[in-house]
Amino acid sequence: MAVARLPSLLKPANPLVSERELTRRRIARALGERKRYRYVKPAVTTTEEGWLITSPCCSRNVDPDGGVIDIARLSRHEGEWSLLARDASRSGWLIHATASRLEALLKILCEDEERVFWP
Repeated sequence: MAVARLPSLLKPANPLVSERELTRRRIARALGERKRYRYVKPAVTTTEEGWLITSPCCSRNVDPDGGVIDIARLSRHEGEWSLLARDASRSGWLIHATASRLEALLKILCEDEERVFWP
C-alpha cells in the first residue's frame, strides 16, 4: 500500500514567487482599503530601492492632463521600513514615517488624514 505524501506547510505554495513579489502583493491588497480615491486603481511596482506606488491622477490641480502620478515609496533597510512622500516642489522624495512593521506604514498611507499622499 502506497503512503500519500502531504505537502509541507513550511514550503511556499509557489516557490517561484519571491519575497519581494509577496510584499508587493501585500501592499497592493492593503491599498484596496484606503479611504481616499477608492475609485482609482493604484499600481505597485517593485524597484531597486523598494516599492513605488502610482495612481491615475484625480485632481486637475496636480496634473491638468489627468495622467499617472507618483503617490508614495516604501523601502526596507536593516529591518526598518520607510514611507516616503513625493515632494512635488523639489521633484524628490521625503521620508514621511518609519516603522519596524510594514502594517504601521500602510495604515498611515491608506488613512492619509493630512492628504499627503492622495491630494
